[in-house]
Amino acid sequence: MEVSASHKLHFSASDSWEPLHGHNWKITIYCQSEELDEDGFVVNFLDIEAAIHDVLDHTDLGDVLDCNPSTENLARWICEHVDKCYRVDVVECSGNEATYEI
Repeated sequence: MEVSASHKLHFSASDSWEPLHGHNWKITIYCQSEELDEDGFVVNFLDIEAAIHDVLDHTDLGDVLDCNPSTENLARWICEHVDKCYRVDVVECSGNEATYEI
């Protein structure tokens, strides 16, 4: 999925902030289960969209995440908010990517 959202990052070492800016985040969510539900799903894509896209799209990620809204923390947050998720890949922009896996 793709989510348009802004963020500003805090850098603890210098106690400084990167200015607020936006990205079109590309997100790939991996879910697994030993069995499919009665409809043949591991997780319904509409449930993922409601939990992730509808919550994050056109927001300031700092208002949603309870941590520094880095690409890595965004991937972890998504993984924690999707049932049966074991891996999330997030592309902030070309060359800036993070994977979170449990």
